[in-house]
Amino acid sequence: MAWATCSAQRALSFSLTSRDLASPACGAVLRSVAKENSQVYPGTHARTQPDKTAIIQPSTGRSVTYRQLNERSNRLAHYLRSQGLQPGDHVAVFLENHVVMFDLLWACLRSGLYFTPINRHLSANEAAYIVDDCDALALFGSAALAQSEALGQLAQRARIKLAIGGSIPGYDDYETAVADQPTHEIADERLGTLMLYSSGTTGKPKGVLRALPTQKPVEGNPAAQAFSKMFEMDGQTVYLSPAPLYHSAPLGSANAVIQCGGTIIMMDKFAAEEALSLIDQFKFTHSQWVPTMFIRMLKLPADVKAKYDVSSMRYAVHASAPCPQAVKRQMIEWWGPVLWEYYSSTEAAGITLIGSEEWLDHPGSVGRPRGTIFHICDESGTELPPGEAGLIYGEAPQNRGFKYHKDEGKSREATHPVHSNWFTVGDVGYLDAAGYLYLTDRKAFMIISGGVNIYPQQIEDALALHPKLNDVAVIGVPNPDLGEEAKAIVELAPDTSPSEELKDELKAFVTAKLGKQLTPRSIDFVDVLPRMPTGKLNKKLLQAKYWPAA
Repeated sequence: MAWATCSAQRALSFSLTSRDLASPACGAVLRSVAKENSQVYPGTHARTQPDKTAIIQPSTGRSVTYRQLNERSNRLAHYLRSQGLQPGDHVAVFLENHVVMFDLLWACLRSGLYFTPINRHLSANEAAYIVDDCDALALFGSAALAQSEALGQLAQRARIKLAIGGSIPGYDDYETAVADQPTHEIADERLGTLMLYSSGTTGKPKGVLRALPTQKPVEGNPAAQAFSKMFEMDGQTVYLSPAPLYHSAPLGSANAVIQCGGTIIMMDKFAAEEALSLIDQFKFTHSQWVPTMFIRMLKLPADVKAKYDVSSMRYAVHASAPCPQAVKRQMIEWWGPVLWEYYSSTEAAGITLIGSEEWLDHPGSVGRPRGTIFHICDESGTELPPGEAGLIYGEAPQNRGFKYHKDEGKSREATHPVHSNWFTVGDVGYLDAAGYLYLTDRKAFMIISGGVNIYPQQIEDALALHPKLNDVAVIGVPNPDLGEEAKAIVELAPDTSPSEELKDELKAFVTAKLGKQLTPRSIDFVDVLPRMPTGKLNKKLLQAKYWPAA
């Protein structure tokens, strides 16, 4: 591929630094035009703004224009059709953050195919489970990922294997495979969709399957349209993507930016000071985060934080995990009222939204439902009144729900016992009298100690900004008298040493904030907690150490 290797900043200059485009009057016109034409896809942008930069990867200097994205995704769409893939077939992708990800995504979205990105941190065996479970006929592997060769050997049912970024034994070369294919659209374009897998933090990953959309690709992806309208994205959007693209929120957000004709700047992986430097350099309008990223940035030295201008940001969106109240308050004080939080899931069983000012009036809330009715129910499915915590069910329009691929049992567990269009992902929370939703924790993580329900998230939030801690997890461990007890497992900040005195200090810190009943009975020190790049703790790994195999 003839990558554009010019300076990433220079590649953006034509659209971001022009005095004319910066004028308020022109900006208003451009935003109006972009919103009127929001139902577009790369083929549209390739005709209207072919040389505009769609994606930049600063670490490599690679950039991709809308013309290149359109042509390359068309080439791959033609290749997949030539290999017999038809609407409803599945494609799996094992790739680090790489600009080619968007070629693969849009080839599937314009071919009626299911697109399944796989967590690049999984072992070959774990990744092969997903490739086989999703019935992928084509597998794209990265030469940069050591597991790719073994994955190819294990994933026998994927009859097409293409290597990206170099050779992999058992794979054909991606660039060679698509080189001679046409650059125009395939004759039978149909909108495809994602089939994403849950993170697997409470069991085996589960594929979330929905029916293919009925729209044509040129009509745009409905979910991406909804996201872009919610956060006022348009052709002038400059979006920072600091998270892994195999995860639903970063991939969906980036796809919304592409659909609007904006520009994505993609980090290889999150690094606190680098993210601030990029905001200062590229003057981002939009970004998406998880709370652990906020915590890492807040813990930077004051002089480092002061070096970078973050005033360009209009929407700093966060999701994926509950944000400790102290963390969010400090971020709003630092960045201004640009933080927006939403609650949803890979299963998309409902969505809420809340802005900074509204959150300050309802601290701790993840917002009110947007286009979805939420219900809080007890274990039997009985709906609970405001203020009482229970399982969160999202009410989907009839025939618009999801099911877990090849797992009718889990699909039944996620469905309300009476209402077939109410779905839960196992989160626990409550609604207040005004309809604001508050998260308590995952049902699977709740600790029952002597008959008392303890939600680890409360304790984790209390300890999150302790100056001597880098990270914290709280889990239930066996207790012969109480059944379970709360244990805090902590990762220390640099230049901090473990000691019994520090354990006592941390317990006293929690007691002062939450009381004796929620104070962990024991504390363990670890070098690194198993936190995924998406921000979620892999508590399944932590629990395995303390619970008998049975």
